[in-house]
Amino acid sequence: MSDQAEAGTAEGQGPVEIDEEMARHLANKREELFEKFDIRDDFPPAVRQEAEELTDDVQSEVEAELDDREDLREMTTWTTDPVDAQDFDDAISIDVRDDEIVLWVHIADVTHYVNPETEMWSEALKRANTVYLPAYTVHMLPPVLAETVCSLVPHEDRLAHTVEMHLDPDTLSYETIDIYKSVIRSDARLTYAQAESLLDDPDSADDLLEDPEVDLATKCEQVWNLADRLHEQRKEDGSLVLNPRRDRAHTIIEECMLKANKAVTHTLQWDRGLEAMYRVHPQPTPDQWNEALQEIQDLDGVSVSASHEDPRKAVNETLEEAPERQLNQIQRAVMKVMPRAKYMSDPFGGHHALNFEIYGHFTSPIRRLSDLVNHWIVYTDEVPADLGDLCSHASDKQKDGEQCEREYRQFLEEVGLDPAAVNNRGVEVIDEE
Repeated sequence: MSDQAEAGTAEGQGPVEIDEEMARHLANKREELFEKFDIRDDFPPAVRQEAEELTDDVQSEVEAELDDREDLREMTTWTTDPVDAQDFDDAISIDVRDDEIVLWVHIADVTHYVNPETEMWSEALKRANTVYLPAYTVHMLPPVLAETVCSLVPHEDRLAHTVEMHLDPDTLSYETIDIYKSVIRSDARLTYAQAESLLDDPDSADDLLEDPEVDLATKCEQVWNLADRLHEQRKEDGSLVLNPRRDRAHTIIEECMLKANKAVTHTLQWDRGLEAMYRVHPQPTPDQWNEALQEIQDLDGVSVSASHEDPRKAVNETLEEAPERQLNQIQRAVMKVMPRAKYMSDPFGGHHALNFEIYGHFTSPIRRLSDLVNHWIVYTDEVPADLGDLCSHASDKQKDGEQCEREYRQFLEEVGLDPAAVNNRGVEVIDEE
């Protein structure tokens, strides 16, 4: 990357500088918002101590588990995350065969350490999710988990919960789904930019790998081809795609995680007939959709396609053809009429935006209660007795966290800080003496 291009990145620009008085001002505002929305920032001592003790000896824990798990350490596996990612809890593998495509999504096995017998589980139930404010994170679980045993860092053995999907090469439908505990060893930690470079220049893999025998470039190309087809298939089926110009690396991760979440949901509902924390997204009324489409139609340089009866397909086509300057306004018009998605133990009603008949979360147990609980249900076939209450609580806490973030961003603007810059670059407190 050239010096000029580097200077244009968040890393090249460096953190947003603030003085000590502003730092205190921001801290006081966060404390006020946390009290308002009942957001738990600090972890109780018993939770912190338990987390430290359970993450004390990673390798011994892995070795003790080897006989009872699938050993996938020889499989080419890698993570792809933002450059400033705080946790690496998902990894992927792929094998393209003559008669099938096999996709593995490996998720850090959080429930091996956090289960209903632990203090961390009880605390996670109260928090329900991780809250992300610009340059400040309130974690659902003690950060030491994401920093050690649940971080799928390269060249180290880690416990995982793997979703193995055998896909029809023509239709990409599931032929078989298998979900099991595993041990993996990631070969590389890619940033989104590195994944893009790898797709453009396969030789760049030489700088990313310790083992020259690992053909990461081919695997990355294969998973991009799969993700691209999955993405186009979703759009054709009526899935709403509000960010049509997302780069290839983001598309790979989004489509692989959606495919894994859908596979787990299929297994829980159709194969096992179990209640779980499903994600249900109601559809807007016809009048609400008409309101959104009219608002979009009134934008300068935008024309809503009349060739689709399904408004989601009309919006997808409009977003692809609209001027760049109007994308945010189109997205806002749609989001304004969308009902809130919520967690429910009954999946029926489906997920309107994704156009999935049933859907649930599995791929982020380090930051979402729904995924943590679903991991436990998949592993044990045991459904918590208070599952309905957990669904309502998780939905409410997600709403609180999002409102807290909105109010904090508004406050940053009021004190003269750019929320996007703070979020992307972080802050640094400057001593003025």
